[in-house]
Amino acid sequence: MGLFDDLKKQVGNKISGGINNAIQKQKFEARKSAKDAVSGAVKNAVNGASHHTQKVVFDHLPANLSDLKTLPGADLKDPAKVAALAVAALCAYPTDREACIEMLNYLRGPRPLSGHDLSLINDRFMDGQTYIPISYFEGTSPENDYTPSLPYTIEVVEGPYARQNEGYLRLDMVSSGADAARYIVLRNKPSTGEWFLWEQYILVGIRIPKSKDVWA
Repeated sequence: MGLFDDLKKQVGNKISGGINNAIQKQKFEARKSAKDAVSGAVKNAVNGASHHTQKVVFDHLPANLSDLKTLPGADLKDPAKVAALAVAALCAYPTDREACIEMLNYLRGPRPLSGHDLSLINDRFMDGQTYIPISYFEGTSPENDYTPSLPYTIEVVEGPYARQNEGYLRLDMVSSGADAARYIVLRNKPSTGEWFLWEQYILVGIRIPKSKDVWA
């Protein structure tokens, strides 16, 4: 009788242990599944909110300041449009340097271009890379010699850290001839709500057009 009781007890312990293990496993898997679901939801929410993209469309590129003032964003209240106008203004430099400078100074407001700024812009275009600013518009590529689609459309991206410096805003945009985004920094004038061009980092070397590539 004692032996039978011992066997019965051992069998019972094994069954009980197996049930407990199964329950613990189910609890662990349920917790992991719930944790993964929450983590995924948070990740998706963060990723969804981390970048704001805005497309700015112009029916033409400005030839001078009067022309620029007819384009969307010329009131300087929409920062994405101000950044797009800066790119559009730079496209005029190869044909009319003075008009380009006048447009840029309008976009810069109380802080016109310095001699150093002018030298940097001039040096870049002297290298023959007049196609750099136009490369930010949709439809361009090295293969088509950076010929944009019409109407002129540019995508401006506000990243997760775009506003980390109070009063300033960094906006990213991608050249079709580069792998990494370039950016423009704007500064806000609280008394008027206007956004002014503070710095531009878009005149950086990109892949040359196919027609200029001797190895193409």
